[in-house]
Formats: sequence, structure tokens, C-alpha cells
Amino acid sequence: MSETATLDLPAFAAAFGRELHDAGVNAGAERCTRFAEALALLDPLDRDRVYRAARAVFVSDPSQLSAFDAVFSHVFDGWADPMDAVRGHPGVRTAPGDAKNPRERHTSDETAQAPPGTQPRRSPQAVPAEPEADDEDAESDDEATLAVASARERLSHREFDELDDTELAAVRRLMRELRLAPPPRRRRRTERHRHHGRPDPRATLRRAHRTGGDPVRIVRRRRRVETRRLVLLCDISGSMESYARAYLQLLESAVGGAEAEAFTFATRLTRVTRALRGRDHAAALRRAAAAAPDWSGGTRIGEALRTFNQRYGRRGLARGAVIVILSDGWERGDPELVGREMERLRRLAHRIVWVNPRAAAAGFEPLAGGMAAALPHCDAMVSGHSLAALDEVVDAIGAP
Repeated sequence: MSETATLDLPAFAAAFGRELHDAGVNAGAERCTRFAEALALLDPLDRDRVYRAARAVFVSDPSQLSAFDAVFSHVFDGWADPMDAVRGHPGVRTAPGDAKNPRERHTSDETAQAPPGTQPRRSPQAVPAEPEADDEDAESDDEATLAVASARERLSHREFDELDDTELAAVRRLMRELRLAPPPRRRRRTERHRHHGRPDPRATLRRAHRTGGDPVRIVRRRRRVETRRLVLLCDISGSMESYARAYLQLLESAVGGAEAEAFTFATRLTRVTRALRGRDHAAALRRAAAAAPDWSGGTRIGEALRTFNQRYGRRGLARGAVIVILSDGWERGDPELVGREMERLRRLAHRIVWVNPRAAAAGFEPLAGGMAAALPHCDAMVSGHSLAALDEVVDAIGAP
């Protein structure tokens, strides 16, 4: 029986999908199943129809077309057989410049009539190109790693207000790697634990009824441990506009990674937590920007804090939480109001971290009206003016 007759179409479709997945093309199990069904209906010798069917099944984004074409040609022009991984031996890859490579043989009648995935393969001795391909892949991976490392080093100490749109987009991608982790808190309520905690006599005796009164197993309880809530309030007034573009990304990362609550304020307080949720990062930032009508407006820190305390703080959002305020402290209202509301917030929160990008300047002193009034009630003030400086923000949030 020929290999064509014994070809396992689902296994071949899955192996082909694995090749596509490695190349960055969406190739899940459902798509591989649909491709196997298409192969069962098509003439496997008609390369053009197989190509159109595979492209319709696997390519959902024009940006993936070049990668798909490369993998399809790699497989169906005889460069490699994806079934090698299923059979348990490595595939054979040939160099494009080899005069005896399978692409040239594809023009012969013998190979042109071979079904997809069953083309005759060259022996490793005749085509010693695999090590060179591996070397090229390794060099490509090394170059990509060096490029990412170079971008991080180049941008890590640049202030956010100096970045152009392209650099800001790169910083946003690097900022998603930050892990904002507030410290845990031990609650008064207890929970059962199999090995740790104090013995619970009542629960142990109730369980003993199942074993004839013998307390075979001691039930233990310990205090419940939860992660503290993280709340971020970002100043988006005119004086903070150049930094707010980057800080909005920080809010998006905190909402997605630490389940934080996010607010913006300038002349009014806006809750943007729901707007910043979602897998589409760009759309989330656009929604948050659109939700704040006072973008680049004046600064009313005291009134924004009073609104937060009255509407959210008393209801528990700030109780025991880590509060992060990102602002330069330039207040156009009454600084005494800032001091009073910060004092109220201090009684509710576990810790208040003030991120002031102006603090990185030489000779900086917190003399601005709002900053001077708020500073006595803060547990820490950090600059957070660059990607490297955000490490201090992460440490301040995670401090016990």
C-alpha cells in the first residue's frame, strides 16, 4: 500500500498546524480539524486548491500571510515533512541554494504528482543543511534578544516627558512586565487548613462522630490571608499631561495584573477601572482617555480627594488599601483642603505612596501648595519619572 493511501489526514493537519503555530500563525485544534476535513474533500494532488483551503482556514489576519506562505511552501514544496515529529524522527531541511534541493525536484513529474506531506525527502548525507538552519535560527533569536535588551537600556533612564510617540509605545510594552503586588493582610476571619493553624475543638468533635467518637483527625483553622487592594489616582491636568500618557499605561497594567482600582482627576474625579479592562491594550487606553472629559484641564486635587473619600473611601474601597497618587502636587484650589482630605484618607488606607515626577529634578523641594500639604500624610514619595524609576514605585507598593 502506498504512503498516500495510509496518510493520516488528522495527524498530518495537526502536524502542519504545529508548524504554523511555531511560525506565529493561529492554528488551534479547531482549525486543524477543519483543515483535515477540507483535505478529505479535496484532491490532494491539486496544490492550488489545497493552498486556498489552508489559507482560508488558518489565515485570519493579513499580517500572518507571509508566515503562512513560508510554512506552506516549506511543507508542500518538499522542504520538510511535518509528520516527522509524529513519526519520532527529526525532519530534514534543505538550503535554498542547494542545486539538488526539493524545490527543483518539485518541477519534475514525479514530485509534482506526490500528495501533500508525502514528497520524497533527501537524505541527511546529501543535504547537510540542518545545522546551518539551526545556526541561523539561533543567531536570529540572539539578535532579537539583544534588540529588546538594547531598547530597555536605551529607554530605561529617559524621562517620560522626553519620549516621542514611538518611544512611548515601546515603554508601554516594557511597562506591562511590571508586577505591582501590594502586601498581604491577615483578616480576623479564619478558615480551615489541613496542616497549619490552631486546633478547632468543636469541628474536631463533630468530625469524631463519623469515626465512633474517636478524634482521628484534628481540624485546624487559621486566619485568612488576602492581598490588599491597590487603588491608583492619576493626575491628568495640564501640568502632568506629558507624564500622564505613560502613567495611564501603568494604570492599565495595574488593573489587568493586580486587579487594582483606577481613577483619573484634574477638575473632577473619574473612575476608569472598567474602561481599562480588556485584552486590547490600545482600545483600553482610548476608552479611558475618552471617559475623562477634564484631560489637560486645571488641577483640583483637594476636591478630587474629597469626592473619592465621600463616594468610595467610606464604602470600603480605601479601607486597608495601598493608595498610589500620581501627581506633581500643583494645586489651583485650597491647599488646606488637600491636607484635610489626605488626613481622612490616611486614616482609611494602609499605606499612601505619592509619585511625583518633579522629585527627580536636582534641588527639588516639596514647596508646591498641594504637595506641601499632602506630604505629611504620605508614607513614601518617589519620582517614577522613568522606566527605571518605576522600580521604586513597585517597591513602595509592596512594602509591608
